[in-house]
Parts: sequence; structure tokens; C-alpha cells
Amino acid sequence: MKLIKLLSLSVTLLFFSKITAQEFKLGKVSIAELEQKVHPKDSTAPAAILYEKGKARIEFDQTEGFITVTDVEARIKIYKKEGYDWANQEVWYYKQANFNEKVTFSDACTYNLVNGKIEKTKLKTEGTFDEVLNKFRSQKKITMPNVKEGSVIEYKYTIKSPSRSIREWQFQETIPVNYSEFVTCIPEYYIFNSVGKGYLTPKVSTTRNNKSFIITSKERSGFYVSKTDFSTDKIEYFENQTTYIAENFPAMKEEAFVNNMDNYVSSIQHELSMTKFPNEPMKSYSTDWNSVVKTIYDYDSFGAELNKTGYYEDDLKVLLAGKNTPEEKIWVILNHVKSNVKWNGYSGYDCDNGVRKAYKEKTGNIGDINLMLTSMLRYAGLTANPVLVSTRENGIALFPNRTAFDYVIAAVETPNGNLLLDASDKFSTPNILPFRTLNWSGRLIRKDGTSEEIELTPKKLSNDAVFLNYSVNADGKISGKTRRQCTDHIALLTRERIDGIKQEDYLEKLENKNGKIEINDYTRTNEKDILLPTIETYTFTGNDLCEIIGGKIYISPMLFFTNDKNPFKQEVREYPVDFGFPQVERYNINIQIPEGFEVETLPTSAAINMEDNAGSFKFTVAQNGNNVQLVIASQINDAIFSAEKYEMLKEYYKGMIAKETEKIVLKRI
Repeated sequence: MKLIKLLSLSVTLLFFSKITAQEFKLGKVSIAELEQKVHPKDSTAPAAILYEKGKARIEFDQTEGFITVTDVEARIKIYKKEGYDWANQEVWYYKQANFNEKVTFSDACTYNLVNGKIEKTKLKTEGTFDEVLNKFRSQKKITMPNVKEGSVIEYKYTIKSPSRSIREWQFQETIPVNYSEFVTCIPEYYIFNSVGKGYLTPKVSTTRNNKSFIITSKERSGFYVSKTDFSTDKIEYFENQTTYIAENFPAMKEEAFVNNMDNYVSSIQHELSMTKFPNEPMKSYSTDWNSVVKTIYDYDSFGAELNKTGYYEDDLKVLLAGKNTPEEKIWVILNHVKSNVKWNGYSGYDCDNGVRKAYKEKTGNIGDINLMLTSMLRYAGLTANPVLVSTRENGIALFPNRTAFDYVIAAVETPNGNLLLDASDKFSTPNILPFRTLNWSGRLIRKDGTSEEIELTPKKLSNDAVFLNYSVNADGKISGKTRRQCTDHIALLTRERIDGIKQEDYLEKLENKNGKIEINDYTRTNEKDILLPTIETYTFTGNDLCEIIGGKIYISPMLFFTNDKNPFKQEVREYPVDFGFPQVERYNINIQIPEGFEVETLPTSAAINMEDNAGSFKFTVAQNGNNVQLVIASQINDAIFSAEKYEMLKEYYKGMIAKETEKIVLKRI
């Protein structure tokens, strides 16, 4: 399935003709820019990036060796109030005990046109602040002053990092980008793999420059300074400079059923693949997935944690007594971890506190919980292995690198394939993972360090079954009863939706959502018994669920369950449609016609089938005296549809909605 068009931009880049970039300078805001009322190519845009330039250079520092310095400057036009958020900018940075990055903003100003003259307002100190995101990251934030419709804002920031890493650069945003330029300056000692994503590609040019720096040292390794001697040397080297330029890139528009829009934004990523310093052997980094997972497995906070068993052995011996089948062992261990260690909200594939401490303090990150789970499953004699995952929020791994993953789950090998487990979610069950983890594929790691890709997308259909019985009186009032039963992933999402919400608040939302109905006799079954389907039943009455026109009653037979809007509105779609998991919705409906009325118009039965068994819709109608019965089923067999299948899916929904919105018309006898 072709989901992302990759642009290979490694050191063996294709050479484009040299690009002469426009001259953009901070402080050179024009009256024409301030007078502009709408974006010339997108009149709906609330704001636009007039230009954004970034330069990431790896340069030598006498104290720290090679570091990465990234300078970014930008000019943004605000057209509407909806664009005011672009006056708030934030830049994340690592803040750890042994690894600190620094972010500084400068030259931040807001420009307005007042009585035909440009008015400039500088950012004050109180408009800049730091915010802690988690124990590893913080972010520097600015809030621009005096922002109005028509304003232009400018700012610059610098990131200094002790690492030799280059951050991802995005050429597209949710607003139009008139001009975007990104330059990398990389010494010959560092080799990066560079990969672009998205459907729009920037122009690329490369140059090779002669560079030098002065090093003060008697002995050096990798050009790090030794303070035992103060002799100086001039080191000459080549610097590979690559320039990426994007012009007039349109805004990324939100579309229905996209797992993460960032997967499809035009951008460039860099991953360090090799270093080759003079008089030193070449050193490779993350050249393929096997080397990536071996590196991760060798972490003290990963592989070593799997071998720790003493802290739980006594508890597990008691729990496993009398449990003979793999199913019994898996279930009791999964529930034991769920009950005793709560997720602290932090992701990560390796341990934060360590499994012993997490077990003792009854809280931990994803790594703590699911590596503990894997270890216990192995102790019970099962073939269990960790599986590295990139969550939907983290995006799709484009090339082998350690930061591609941000999560770990457990897999147990069975005769029927791998059974996937996650003990961080209280509603998950074997092979029913939290929705956040359903992101294409993961990487299973075995004890011997080998690995393989395994699919995370479920194959089993999740069911949403509705039984609806109601009667219509002569005044158009409808009274009835409904029963809704959900299984697997739909059941998991249902439990998460109702968890922690007071019943009266939940019912109020349900009543308002379903046409201002009045709900009574509400019951909920299997809310806590997560191996069974969720079941909700209630009676209802509604005065606005049908129409009376000219003495006739017009009824949408599915009432408040009717799908009346097609989520697929774009003429052409460039991104896959991602439902997350295959699913089927079934409706069994029985309608009692009021005395003195008869059916004038009844929808006809119909069926729609997508190609390659991707899905089907069946609409069956029958009348028996004063009763009308309908059986409706919409089944989506593929969790992910490629962009090439978008038109088929769009037409499927169009036909389904047309059928579901057909009216039953009753007339007086």
C-alpha cells in the first residue's frame, strides 16, 4: 500500500540547478503586507507564513566539541481572529540532568498599520516564559503583543544542543506557506540519512565548502578538548551544505479518518548514520532495524529489566497455582499487573523508575508496566517478547532510528499467532489494544536480539449492534426501547467514553445528542467485565423525531442513529483513510404504525458492495400488517484504505447515506 511518497535525500542527493532565494530580512515589513486583507491563493486562510528560514549547523565548540546550533526566523501575517493562535509560538527542548538544550527568542515584534504608518511593538519580558512538558522536555513560549486582524508578526529563535542531531523541518502547516527555506551545514565527519515525507517536495541544492576551526589540545579524540595542554592546531575540513526551498505550499486541511496529519505534512528528517573522524575507525549508527532494536535491547533500562524476577516471584507463584493453560496464565498475569501498577501518563519503550520500583510504588511509565508484564509471562513459561510501537500521536517510522518508537507492548507466541497485550489500559484485553497503539506495525524483539515486523492493525471485526423497537402515534410522538451491544475495540472505546462520568451527565448528553429525547429505565451491563460485550438499554420518548406535513407522517426509520452526513467531502484525497480497526454496525428495527394510518411510501431493499471485499452495506425492509421491520448492516473489512480507493469509499458512503435517509411515509386510511 502506497501511503507515503518518500523522497530520498541522503548524502547522494540529486543535484538541482542552483536556487536563487528571495531576500527576506527581519524588520523589513512592508506596507503592502500590512494592507493585504486575504491570502491571494486561499481566501479562507486565517493566517499565512510569509517566510520562514531555518539553518541547522554542526559546529565546533572548544568546551563541548561538535554541537548543533539551529537558527530560525519567521514572518507571519494574521488575516482573521481565528489566526490569533499563530501569535503564540513555542519551541520544545530537552532538559535533563546530563543533557540540556537552550532556546532563546529574539527580534520578536508585532507590526500594525496605523493611520497609514507602520507601528512596531516589541515583545516584552513578560511575554516570554518556560513551561515543563514532562521530566524530559520543557518548552519556551512567547505571546506576541498588540495582535489584531491585519497584523504581521516576526520573531527569531536559536536552539543550542550538545548533540549532533538535526530536528525535523516542516515545509507545510495548517495555514499557507509562501516561502520556506531550510539549510543544513554538516562537517564531513558526520553522515546523515535524510528522508522527506508528504506529497509536495521542496527544491534541493547542495554545495561543498572549505571550513576550519582552531582546536586547543594536546590529545583529542573526535575533536574533544583535553585541558592538559594548550597547544593550538588549525583543523581544515569540508562542510556539506544542503538547501531546501518550498514556495507557495498550500495549507494542510484536516480530513476525516486520518490517524495523524503529521504523517503527510511535507517535511525533511535527518538521522545520523555514521561518523568518520581522521585516524579513527568509522562508527555506524542505526543503519537498519535490527541494529536499532539491538541497541535498544542492550539499554540497561530495557533488556536488563526483563531479567529481573525476584521482586514478583512469590506473588506469581500464588497466582499461578492451579493455572495450567496458557490462556489462564496470560489472563491472571495481565490482570495482576493492571491491578498493581497504574500508568503514570508517561510513554516510552524503556523503564523510567525501573520495574522493581514501579512494582513497589504501584506506578510506572509504559516501559515499566509492559516490560514487567513481559518478564512475568516468560517466568510463567510462555514465549513472550516485547514489541516496540510508535503510537498514532508519534507518527509513522520512516527509517530505522531509535526515536521512531515511543511505546512498548508484550506479545505471546501461540499456535494461532502472536497475542498482543498492554497492561497500561484497564479496559484492554488480549489482542484488544488501546486505540493509541493501532498504528500500522510494531517491531518484536526476541531474546537473541533478532527482530521482526508485526502488524498491529486488528483483523477481527468489532461489532456495534442496535435493537430498536418503537411506535408512532397519530400526533407524531415516538416511544420506544433500544438495546445497544458492542464488542472488542468498540466496547473498549465505549468503556473509555463512559468511565468516570456521572450517569446523569452521560444521559443528559445522550438525550441532547439524540434529538432532545427523554430517556428512562437506563441500564448498563458488563461495564467492568471486560471480556463480555458492553450493553446499554433504555426506553425513550421524543416529540421531534419525525415530521407531519399535510396530514402525513414522515419518519427516518433509524431515528437518531441515522447517518446523514458523508465524512468524505474532498474531490481528491491524498492521504489514506484510517478507521483504526475493521468494524460492523447492525441495526434491527421494528416500527409499530399508529391505528388509522397505512404505509404510503416504504424504502426499498438495497445492497452496496465495495471492490475486493473491502466492505458492504445491506438494507432490508419488510412489512407485516401494522409493523415495519428493517435490518441494516454496514461492514468495513479493511481498517485502512489507500488514497487510490478514496473515490470508491466516498461513493459507498454516499449510497449508504442516501438509503438511510429515505423516509417512511404514513397516510391516514
